[in-house]
Amino acid sequence: MNLKLFLSQNEYIDYSAQNIVKKSNELFTNKYSAYDKARIAFEFIRDEISHSFDIQTTIITSKASSVLKYKTGICHAKSNLLAALLRLQGIPTGFCYQHITLAEDDSKGYCLHCFNAIHIDNHWIKVDARGNTKRKNAQFSVDKPILAFKNRLEYDEYFFNGIWATADRKTMKLLDTAQNLNDVLNGLPEFPEMKPNIIL
Repeated sequence: MNLKLFLSQNEYIDYSAQNIVKKSNELFTNKYSAYDKARIAFEFIRDEISHSFDIQTTIITSKASSVLKYKTGICHAKSNLLAALLRLQGIPTGFCYQHITLAEDDSKGYCLHCFNAIHIDNHWIKVDARGNTKRKNAQFSVDKPILAFKNRLEYDEYFFNGIWATADRKTMKLLDTAQNLNDVLNGLPEFPEMKPNIIL
């Protein structure tokens, strides 16, 4: 399995940015294992970086360095930050997607939810750093994933099979052009634009 794509830097996973490098040095030491680094980065982003809709911010972020600078982002943006922090440490990190409702039911339609997959010791660990508000309870787990949203079959919620090396292009373009959270809410795609790099 070629994991180079899951270590690369791009416009949104900009891990050479000064604030990303600084935060990496604050969070990690050479004594930490890859598991330790993954858990620490996940918990930092889950707990210290607010989900934009939870705090109703006027700031819209997309790339990792901006998420860290403003300490906010939607799930897609927060996933970019987790990928940046871990790729900088040489830990392959990708993106996974889930089809979920925009509201508690399907009255407002559906959106594409994003979380991360981290490759450690020849297997993938799935984590969701969205933020544990409103009874969500995502945790770092090396066995069975403990994510923010459980799929509800009655509402056509499901996971998209595979792992992507880059963030969803359509969602990133939306975040780059949105003027406010209503623009984000009304423009979120329902399906990934690209095919996954790895099929599980």
